[in-house]
Amino acid sequence: MTTSSQTWTTSSVQAAGAKVQIVKGGQGEPLLIFHDELGHPGWLRYHEALSESYTLHIPSHSGFGESERQEWIMNMRDMAGWYLDVLDELGLDRVNAIGFSLGGWLAAEIATMCPHVFKKLVLVGAAGVRPPVGEIFDMFLVMAKEFITKGFADPSSAPEFAEICPEEPSPELVEAWEVAREEACRLSWKPYMHYPGLPNLLRRLKGLPTLIIWGKDDAIVPLSAGQLYQESIPGSKLVVLDNCGHHPEIEKTDEFLRVVQQFLSAA
Repeated sequence: MTTSSQTWTTSSVQAAGAKVQIVKGGQGEPLLIFHDELGHPGWLRYHEALSESYTLHIPSHSGFGESERQEWIMNMRDMAGWYLDVLDELGLDRVNAIGFSLGGWLAAEIATMCPHVFKKLVLVGAAGVRPPVGEIFDMFLVMAKEFITKGFADPSSAPEFAEICPEEPSPELVEAWEVAREEACRLSWKPYMHYPGLPNLLRRLKGLPTLIIWGKDDAIVPLSAGQLYQESIPGSKLVVLDNCGHHPEIEKTDEFLRVVQQFLSAA
């Protein structure tokens, strides 16, 4: 997606032994964004709003987008260790971060390894922990378009839904989705979309201000997973948005922005 006057750029940099694609835009202190299991969806309204106060850094994970795949990265712990090297080389230390779904899991893993790399952390519908109630939806049982649709409580209420999931996706978009699904499978197949030990490690985030945002009607990662994150991270706060699925940033953009901006700007 582009805006009427494009405020972001896409470039590739060498970091941690690989070419890394990064979308960057905005002004102010850095805000790191970790995309979900289908890759960066394009510059959306919530990006534009956050870029008014922050410089957004949105890297594509190893093997996603135009970022080079690192064959040795076989799980999310590997990815988190590699990302710490990437962030070191990019000079992104003590930054605020937001992680969505698989990207939320990634951010949580990074934080358990090095809690001080982030200033504040926002987890949105994060995978990574096994839900005490319900199951994480198996994205490989359906096509990508169906999976995206399943992530919305009411797609018709989200104006940007048609942009991230068009009725007739281009061949390039379909290919990008399938490449992303392949990488997500490499990282999270067994056990599916979670690491059993993660809840026991999340206590390391006790000094890291953490906000957890969840859609009450999330059909991809059940709300009970959000509750487990909140119980496992001392001092964290869980905000649940009504009539909302797996993508609060798109389905409830104004509420999402209000909660995130208030959290990030608080002393």
